[in-house]
Amino acid sequence: MPEHLGGHGENRSIGGNSTAGRIGGGRPLTPKPAPSRKPQKQRREQTVLSFAKPARNQHAEVGEAGPKKLPWGEGERLQKVLAKAGVASRRAAEELIDKGRVEVDGAIVREQGLRIDPETAIVRVDGVRVVVRDEQVYLALNKPKGFQSTMSDEHGRPCIGDIVAERVMAGQRLFHVGRLDADTEGLLLLTNDGDLAHRLMHPSFEVSKTYLATVNGEVKREVGKRLRAGVELDDGPASVDAFQVLEIGEGRSLVKVVLHEGRKHIVRRLLAEVGHPVEALVRTNIGPVALGDQRPGSMRVLGRDEIGKLYEAVSL
Repeated sequence: MPEHLGGHGENRSIGGNSTAGRIGGGRPLTPKPAPSRKPQKQRREQTVLSFAKPARNQHAEVGEAGPKKLPWGEGERLQKVLAKAGVASRRAAEELIDKGRVEVDGAIVREQGLRIDPETAIVRVDGVRVVVRDEQVYLALNKPKGFQSTMSDEHGRPCIGDIVAERVMAGQRLFHVGRLDADTEGLLLLTNDGDLAHRLMHPSFEVSKTYLATVNGEVKREVGKRLRAGVELDDGPASVDAFQVLEIGEGRSLVKVVLHEGRKHIVRRLLAEVGHPVEALVRTNIGPVALGDQRPGSMRVLGRDEIGKLYEAVSL
């Protein structure tokens, strides 16, 4: 039955004579056959499911940010840079780029073979910055008790420069991040990344440091409250971010102190002010980097994740 034109889709008849498809009772309208078209195959795009964590600023416009395109022959291919940085094999690095997990200078990169300048490019994978410059060195040192926190000592006393002498002689210029007095042992960071070292030591970034202190006397609960509230020292007030009593026995206490202050002898002065002079002191953490089970005098190279978290901590 022909379709009704302009109605509600129903065919109505009067006296058995259908008026569907007629105008003014004339000849029925015969629709012209549609021109034959060659059937086209529909393209079905393959759906790729990825549970990978996307990089930050995933929707950043390339026009607003992004890597500077280098002429052919200059710089290094992005996948090669990632492989050299220890992120993944070159083939796996290409897959990371395909999945949008890599950004360069604030923009997601999906182009394979993009050439970048490792000296200036800021590369992130899953939002964590990757150190891509070959000459950068990042070390964790367990400074032994009795060593000065200097690269050389005019009085001939043992110093951390003695421990890294071979690296210095090989041409590496290393900065130590912060200081520990001679009687304190524990974690020191060494690097030739001046920007990172400067920011880690700058009080405005408030990078926390954790210490284990053996102190004289049995520490009461109110001591922690007082330290968190702040105490007055000869160079101004100071406070801790966290304080915990770990052990008590034989007239001594083992406590954990977390703070971001960087003043000289700050932990010793704070604990002495509340009546518990320090007998032994070890720094165990600087921000995300932990001393772990490193022996005194030993060094290790920081892992990629640790370096990335340090950068994140100081907004680099």
